Amino acid sequence: MSNLKVTRLQVMWNRLLAVVEEQAQTLMRTAFSPIVRECGDISAGIFDLQGRMLAQAVTGTPGHINTMAEAVKTLRGRFSMQEMQPGDIYMTNDPWIASGHLNDFLLMMPAFRDGRVIGFTSCTSHLADLGGQGMGPEGSDIFDEGLLIPPCKLVERGEVNSLLLEIIKANSREPIANEGDIYALITCCEFGARRLVEMMQDFGLSDLDGLAEHIVETSRRGTLAAIADVPAGIYDSKMTVDGYDAEIDLCARLTVKPDGILLDFAGTSGHSSKGINVPLNYSTAYSVFALRCLIGPDIPNNAGSLAPFSVIAPESCILNAQPPAPVAMRHMLGQLTPDLVFGCLCQAMPDMVPAEGASCMYDLPLRSAPEVAQRGGEVFALELAHNGGTGARPESDGLSATAFPSGVWGSQVEITESVAPVLIKQRELRCDSGGAGRQRGGLGQRIEITSANNRDFLVFLSVERIKHPACGRDGGLPGAPGRIHIDKGPDLSGKGEVRVIAGQTMVFETPGGGGFGDPRQRPRHLVDRDLKEGLISAGAADSLHGPAGEGADS
Repeated sequence: MSNLKVTRLQVMWNRLLAVVEEQAQTLMRTAFSPIVRECGDISAGIFDLQGRMLAQAVTGTPGHINTMAEAVKTLRGRFSMQEMQPGDIYMTNDPWIASGHLNDFLLMMPAFRDGRVIGFTSCTSHLADLGGQGMGPEGSDIFDEGLLIPPCKLVERGEVNSLLLEIIKANSREPIANEGDIYALITCCEFGARRLVEMMQDFGLSDLDGLAEHIVETSRRGTLAAIADVPAGIYDSKMTVDGYDAEIDLCARLTVKPDGILLDFAGTSGHSSKGINVPLNYSTAYSVFALRCLIGPDIPNNAGSLAPFSVIAPESCILNAQPPAPVAMRHMLGQLTPDLVFGCLCQAMPDMVPAEGASCMYDLPLRSAPEVAQRGGEVFALELAHNGGTGARPESDGLSATAFPSGVWGSQVEITESVAPVLIKQRELRCDSGGAGRQRGGLGQRIEITSANNRDFLVFLSVERIKHPACGRDGGLPGAPGRIHIDKGPDLSGKGEVRVIAGQTMVFETPGGGGFGDPRQRPRHLVDRDLKEGLISAGAADSLHGPAGEGADS
């Protein structure tokens, strides 16, 4: 292939990457729910005729992006391409097809050029409430958790299925927000399809076949070359995590070969009776994301770069939940799989793998108490997302209050208070919460929340790292565990429904990341800086790093 042709293909590839980022920004600008428009809990992408993902927006979460990569193939197989018409859009929130729980809606739209389908656009975002017991771990099966919509046509030739929309609204405590978010998803698909066709017109393309093959094969070959740099072998890892009513063992075996990598979750604990089970599509999304963070991270994420990675698990395993298992809070364990994968990779790539982090976001679904509507009060359902600290890296400190691996930005105080009758009394970093080490773990945060209208509200807790904090690596110490309590009351378990009485204050402290390396090897000027900035206490500075003058000086 001539250099000129390769350059032309690369320019078109870059144009696709720009289009999907515009898609994502369109979705965020038009969405109603704060977790979408403020926190970026989305995905957007462009796919070829085979349903292969060619480009995905940088903005978005691995749980949405990597599940979308497979979901489009499924939807494409469910509906005849010969029957598709311009303006058609298909949709589902089936957890085993879309992104793991009912609150995520996935849309797919065929893009037309000269009267025929040339590819697809797709997007996903989180809706605030789909009825049932909603966002919380208390459901006993998927039917408890809300409204499940099988693959169907949401829009036909530009006309929205009004009956379907009314059903969705009728099954939600936030019908207006849901309607707005669905129209935002529709707009995202339409925008992506229009921009895709404009790109093809600009370059004189009648189809995407040649460009698609270039993208997929270039990415696949690059990823295989990166895998070849990883020492071949079998690497095992195990984590014990809090679970709901019993601790859970997460087990992984990573088999690295020149032609690909296989991850097997055999040995992991079985299904839970509570909504913390994880469909395999979601477990795969985050575990493959972790692999790609260290193996070929400079290669764009698409069907080609994802192809060399395979994930399997027994059907009895909690990371491969089978219908109709409850899965509302699947992110709690799913977002811990990167740390599990890193436990394998640190054996093969010891100088590249960070310590464990808080990992799963502190997702706090809030809801007005049931009796509020009867008394004429404001009915609301809101989901807050906050983050702890990331693990320290071999050459750098961890990041404080940072969303890894989810990428979901923390809920802003002002936005939270503007959309629900709650008051955030305090939000600050937690001193001493980052694990000590040569490189310090990132800090968690402390947040205090109370009612703003003198009425009770409910919180549906399902968070991790309360009993089992993030471990350090290579001699680094663990980060601080998470902690949740009301006023000065006893610590809560981190799972289950909690009523916050009017006038009470709920305090939640997110976990810190683990440290990396011996704390006494930390350069003293960095210890002094941390002390000056209030990241560590004087007692910790001396007890963990040694008195001034004894620590490393460079």
